[in-house]
Amino acid sequence: MRWLWIDRFVEFESGRRAVAIKNVSLAEEQLDGYLPGFNYMPTSLIVEGLAQTGGLLVGEAGGFRERVVLAKVGKAVFHRTVFPGDQLTYTAELCDIRGDGAIVSGTSRIGSELQAEVELVFAHLDERFGSEILFEPEEFLCMLRSWGLYDVAVTSDGERATPPDHLLEAEARMFLMQPASTPLTDQ
Repeated sequence: MRWLWIDRFVEFESGRRAVAIKNVSLAEEQLDGYLPGFNYMPTSLIVEGLAQTGGLLVGEAGGFRERVVLAKVGKAVFHRTVFPGDQLTYTAELCDIRGDGAIVSGTSRIGSELQAEVELVFAHLDERFGSEILFEPEEFLCMLRSWGLYDVAVTSDGERATPPDHLLEAEARMFLMQPASTPLTDQ
């Protein structure tokens, strides 16, 4: 099971900014068991939600061809606790991107109230770290689609963004390998 800490993108501007939401629910196992009797979302998971939002912003800037990982949390300030029923709005802004990584500034809000401020440093993994694929391309595109990233994504010119060709090709290969479904018959 992969732990995903965002539910949906509501804004995404390539190379600049991403906004995602996370609906916090008591049905999530990590809230119910983290501190019995006091159910709240651990701050580490809020950082991870911001890291997922920012990491996708960094990855998309390179066409999702590089392996992007969170390398360091430069700053993390939390202004209030997050409880079941809250909806977090994560905003990630790309401050700097280079060949070896990127810096992202992020905030988390509940409504208009500032909940957290973070500075995140991401690294691009090169061949020194092996060639292990972090996500199969077709599964990764499926994940991006389920988050609605390409429903809201625009390029820096304001044009609608589309998935990179290499992800679309992997998706097409996956569908070509699927067996045709058997038609239903009356019984």
